[in-house]
Amino acid sequence: MTDYRKLFDLTGKTAVVLGAASGIGRSSAEALASLGARVLCADRTLEGADATAAAIREQGGSATAACCDAADRTDVEALAAKALAEFQRVDIAVTTPGLNIRKTILDYTDEDLDRVINLNIKGTVWFFQAFGRIMVQQQGGSLIACSSVRAVTIEPGLAVYGSTKAAIGLLVKGFASEVGRSGVRVNAIAPSIAETALTGPFKQRPDIYNLYAGHTVFNRWSSADEVATAVAYLASDAASYVSGSTLFVDGGWTAVDGPPTGLTQLAR
Repeated sequence: MTDYRKLFDLTGKTAVVLGAASGIGRSSAEALASLGARVLCADRTLEGADATAAAIREQGGSATAACCDAADRTDVEALAAKALAEFQRVDIAVTTPGLNIRKTILDYTDEDLDRVINLNIKGTVWFFQAFGRIMVQQQGGSLIACSSVRAVTIEPGLAVYGSTKAAIGLLVKGFASEVGRSGVRVNAIAPSIAETALTGPFKQRPDIYNLYAGHTVFNRWSSADEVATAVAYLASDAASYVSGSTLFVDGGWTAVDGPPTGLTQLAR
């Protein structure tokens, strides 16, 4: 019988997590390390990446840190080179940074558009190129990007951001089709609303906080750890036949038509 526990074991694997200083990126780095992977934690601020790596080491894991701006092609290429020099191979590469400038299309400036596209779309392409080349050469690996429920469901002010997240889903499909024969898997996660430092201000607006919670079937936000478990799955051999997919970790957000109207009484 297949040893299913072993499929999730990342002992001996190497991983890079870009965006590891906080939120889903930090939780992803911690999840991969807790399952046995050696993790290179990268972020735009070295201090934040260092803090995540130190926390992993305190728990008995193996982690180092690097500075990398996900919106800078040269930085991303340098991160890939550092990872290869440090590990000799890269089994898992995860990128989580994203930017949302909440404005209507009529209010978007050229600068706004460039900032969002440079990080969300170009940054993903650069990451795929840099780490994809390594994985194709070594004939194996798992690439994981970060999409969003906003790729398929939208509200005013999120059209540009949502478009970039939809683009990530297609980049995943396209790149998976190009590198699959080399044993490389390419997937994405798509969270809805997670409790992170970036979403912290919503807690100061209970009306908005509760409205977003009501979009899920659980009537609550997720933790970053709950999203990171999906990253860990896609990184592991348990997902050996999964590629070109976007895994929604959205609490049912995309399954239901908004918060309940109250017209139907639900069981308690």
